[in-house]
Amino acid sequence: MKLTFLGTGTSIGVPEMRCHCPTCMSQDPHDRRLRSSAWIQTAKTSLIIDCGPDFRQQTLRAGVDEIDAVILTHEHYDHVGGLDDLRPYCTDRVIPIYAERNVIEDIMQRIPYCFGKDKKPRTPTMELHEISPGVTFRVGDIDILPLRVMHGSIPILGFRMGDLTYITDMKSMDESQIRLVEGTGTLVVNALHTKEHPTHQNVRQAVLFAERIGARETYFIHMSHRAGLHAVMNGKFPPHVRFAYDGLSINI
Repeated sequence: MKLTFLGTGTSIGVPEMRCHCPTCMSQDPHDRRLRSSAWIQTAKTSLIIDCGPDFRQQTLRAGVDEIDAVILTHEHYDHVGGLDDLRPYCTDRVIPIYAERNVIEDIMQRIPYCFGKDKKPRTPTMELHEISPGVTFRVGDIDILPLRVMHGSIPILGFRMGDLTYITDMKSMDESQIRLVEGTGTLVVNALHTKEHPTHQNVRQAVLFAERIGARETYFIHMSHRAGLHAVMNGKFPPHVRFAYDGLSINI
């Protein structure tokens, strides 16, 4: 299995508009973070996790030629705002979208023209499939276990796929769900910035969560400009923990 980080930024992205902080002014390409999204590949399957407003730019840059399905963590715009950009992938197929019931309802309200009876030419052709935490489903040759994650007071999903666990926008996680993550070889988890936040882990909390899980490798995502410079922060983490960056590909 191969994981490519299409984006590793928070809802505004980095650099942030109107900001002149060291991270936003950095010339290091590792500090340029589009909205968080990931591309999972096996020999038989091409899977997207979250489809935000930078999706077109991300897929062009990464060379995503085929998509078998999209799985969604939750309904916030930075995770679903690019669904209309699936149009080029729908010319010869229907793209399955896997999400919780409330997310499906939100999508149908957000882009109703994709689901009506009188669809226009070139309208994305998508099928919405309901998923639930704790109930494994399969896309191609990938078994996916949805995990319950708390985004502040909002319940959202993370995903475990074999030796990979992908979690974003987490503030907390029930002990029963943490047990499902233990034993993961590669952990991807959010680390918003260095201050306390009501709905996201900060960097310190993300490091503690990484130590609790004990994965061989942990990659942080969903970082804002206040998370710090890539080169500086990576020098402060344990050897097996690091900031991911846009375009990074790893083999699981």
